[in-house]
Amino acid sequence: MQRLKHLLIYIGLIIMAHPAAAAVDRVEILLREPFADGKAFGEAGSYERIRGRLHYAVDPDDPANADVVDLEWASVDERGLVTFSGDFVLLRPVDPKRGNRTLLYEVNNRGNLGMLPMFNFGAHTNNPRQIDHAGDGRLFQKGYTLLWSAWNWDVVAGGDRLLIDLPIATKQGELITGPVVAEFVPRQASQSASFMWGNSIGYPPVDADDPHARLSWRDEPDGVRHDVPRDRWRLSDFDTSRTPPQPTRITSDQMFIPGRIYEVVYQARDPRVVGLGLASIRDAISYFRFDDQEVAATLDQSIIFGISQSGRVINHLLWQGFHVDERGRAIIDGAFVHVAGAGKGSFNHRFAQTTRHPSHLQDQQYPADVFPFTTVPVQDSVTGDRASMLDRARASGTIPKIVYTSTSSEYWSRAASLLHTDTDGTEDVPLAPETRLYFFAGAQHGIWRSENRYPFEHCVNNFDHRFGMRAVLAALQRWVDDVALPPESVYPTFAAGTLGTVEDYLRRFPDVPGFALPAGNLQPPRLDLGPRFATEGIADLQPARFGPSFVTNVPLPDEDGLDLGGIRLPRIAAPLATRTGWNLRRAETGAGGKLARWSGSMLPFAHDQEGRTRADDPRTSIMERYGSKDGYEAAIVKAAEGLVREGFLLADDVADITSAALGGFDKISRHRSSDQSCDYSVPDA
Repeated sequence: MQRLKHLLIYIGLIIMAHPAAAAVDRVEILLREPFADGKAFGEAGSYERIRGRLHYAVDPDDPANADVVDLEWASVDERGLVTFSGDFVLLRPVDPKRGNRTLLYEVNNRGNLGMLPMFNFGAHTNNPRQIDHAGDGRLFQKGYTLLWSAWNWDVVAGGDRLLIDLPIATKQGELITGPVVAEFVPRQASQSASFMWGNSIGYPPVDADDPHARLSWRDEPDGVRHDVPRDRWRLSDFDTSRTPPQPTRITSDQMFIPGRIYEVVYQARDPRVVGLGLASIRDAISYFRFDDQEVAATLDQSIIFGISQSGRVINHLLWQGFHVDERGRAIIDGAFVHVAGAGKGSFNHRFAQTTRHPSHLQDQQYPADVFPFTTVPVQDSVTGDRASMLDRARASGTIPKIVYTSTSSEYWSRAASLLHTDTDGTEDVPLAPETRLYFFAGAQHGIWRSENRYPFEHCVNNFDHRFGMRAVLAALQRWVDDVALPPESVYPTFAAGTLGTVEDYLRRFPDVPGFALPAGNLQPPRLDLGPRFATEGIADLQPARFGPSFVTNVPLPDEDGLDLGGIRLPRIAAPLATRTGWNLRRAETGAGGKLARWSGSMLPFAHDQEGRTRADDPRTSIMERYGSKDGYEAAIVKAAEGLVREGFLLADDVADITSAALGGFDKISRHRSSDQSCDYSVPDA
């Protein structure tokens, strides 16, 4: 009987789905129910959860869609519109009058939802519905309307990830084909390996047995390629649920060697109109912000938020003008771009692979770190081009208020310094007045921890910078509300002596015995993808040719090995350990000494002077710094209260910040330098 009841509700909601203006043609509601069993969140009250599909109808002749690559080759309906659909999730106050009239849209990361764990410390889920998913409820207590929608077609189904079905481009019904390249770096020896990653799928080959397909390996991104004979390898493990069947792995008669960069190049078919993913984000926000008769009436403004890949999507969206809808309306009032570096992405070209982006070891041939990078115009010293990421937005008169946040990892592995330096990495470049940049010193790309070093050389940095993120969102909200300006930007610069080369960094880093240091950071190459890429979004050269690299820099360290030039949250201002944004690959995983892609390192101080002397550690010990646990607590509280005054922490978070800091004090204090375990990293230290 209960199943029948849910089925009737589902059918009723489908019937109620109504036509919509703008590029959202129809809303299909699959589920509407109380969120977290109807729990009330402060003044905002209880929330409801709505999950369904947005059906889009995009006009290929509208100038707002002119930059969507291959849109002219997508099939149209009887109205001449390109149609497709994707998942969405909406959480909103049951009583809209109790909300804060702000739509907070998160660009999902490879189908995954991240802002509830980020701002609420909630449990990770792609299907938020329970009280533990709400965490401490902060976003709900503030009355936000929360929205997620699918945008990238290449997400593997499963895990409640958001999915979208973007159309395939064809020329009057005939196949479009082209070269596709996929890189993979094995961690262990094997004769079979996946050539995709990040919960993504690739493009089907025209012919899986094509004798002209090529598999090669090299040791460095710009190294010499060594071909594997064609009769010694094959595409394998076909997913027969797709038409045509899609290979998911490569099988070789030879063993894949850990740490080598393997590259397969094949002729692919069925390119998706990937740029419609950007248009779908635009149209989803536009619909709920302006056109939905129920939701739009409760909203005055919108903020877009993205983590990592999702932050690069926001950069790309602003760069190409997808923040203005088909009616010329600006859909974004504020943008919060987190740990994106200075990058954009493979989000709008033929045969784009959205999950790919350059790192120190691999994927440098994918167009994510491409000029321009800065928020004010700068000249590329090699090409002579002069531009900024915000040129289109400025020309339209619709620049949102933008906050960029970064950790140390992005300076090492994601070319973050290019956001505020010239392309030669020698001069500071100012930020646009509509922007702020905040650097969280000593933090890594994400919040994770491990008791084991493997697959890294050092213990993983378990520093949690989310309390700072909450304060930044609050500051952005006040800025969007025109209540108060946010704090001035805080980031490393040449002028302040806090930004420099890796060589500068190594000269300053404390000489801790046995602690291996990096030899370099990501210096992304300028890419030649062929003559049609810049004008038509078609990459004829696969793999891309590498030109001169853009020059990047890193935050310089103090005598403890901690970053200068950034916001020092309490456990960096009153440290118990050296924390970095970089870590190194272990030799047994191959490419030993190359940078880990996203993880940082953590090296505790000695407990006391005797231990420091025994370990020959130049860094001041814990007891020499604080004298006792009480002394450490006093230092944490002092740092936290100072950051509250500066606007980088919230006053009502100080008690939790202090408790979290004290939670790891005893564990780190017991650690001895001779102990190579990472047990102090879990629980949070």
